[in-house]
Amino acid sequence: MQISARGDYAVRAALELANAYPATISAQALADVQGLPRKFLEAVLADLRRSGVIHAVRGADGGYSLSSPPAEVTIGMVLRAVDGPLAGVRGHRPEQTSYTGTSTHLPLVWVAVRSAVRSVVDEVTLAQAVTGQLPEAVRDLTTVPDAWQPR
Repeated sequence: MQISARGDYAVRAALELANAYPATISAQALADVQGLPRKFLEAVLADLRRSGVIHAVRGADGGYSLSSPPAEVTIGMVLRAVDGPLAGVRGHRPEQTSYTGTSTHLPLVWVAVRSAVRSVVDEVTLAQAVTGQLPEAVRDLTTVPDAWQPR
């Protein structure tokens, strides 16, 4: 899975909002604390707002806040809000692929890949990511002997 800059920035901003919940934080403050370009972040925040993950508050004390408590928002929700479906094959959903010959069973692999990604990003909430108290199954994946090795 490739995490886009948009997805990375969205998750980082959401984690800051989770840490401050229910208070609001300005786009400039979010950009400053995470070292993100403000203009690009504002576009990401607009996507998060349109999807309902966050809401904007106008006024002197305005800014952005999570729409739900951090324990109810998953990393997967944030990623989908800015990047769409988690796993795609040439612009199609894995179950929409179809092959012939020796590749006939390849859609099973693509669906399994999507399922594996979901088993992590849909199980980790913003609250868990902020505190580092990740689900045991997710923590276990980080201890697999080659988990930290690039391939």
